[in-house]
Amino acid sequence: MELFLPYLKAFLVGGALCGLGQVLIDYTKLTPARILVSYVVAGVVLGGLGLYQPLIDFAGAGATVPLTGFGALLAKGVKTALGEYGLMGALMGGLTAASAGIAAAIIFGLIIALIFKPGDKS
Repeated sequence: MELFLPYLKAFLVGGALCGLGQVLIDYTKLTPARILVSYVVAGVVLGGLGLYQPLIDFAGAGATVPLTGFGALLAKGVKTALGEYGLMGALMGGLTAASAGIAAAIIFGLIIALIFKPGDKS
């Protein structure tokens, strides 16, 4: 049972975050893009206040994979760089912390674009 528990926690927390996004899409006039940006901003705010880390400790990938986790990662990078580099760290800390994920998204996007024929839906 202990082996199964981390997966259950990740599923429940990640599912709750995605479920909330779906409710926002279905019952508000917010566009998906605004909801995605709101998730990142919420992650930055909660991460900056230190409130998101306990959720990451509890749910693992269920909290880090959604966009709120990306926002929390940006905030953590800025906090670290501020301590190291001062005000200049506010400009470079978030991108430094998230650079591996951003680079992976660009590289895999390029590979998929080379394999398949991208284009507008007709």
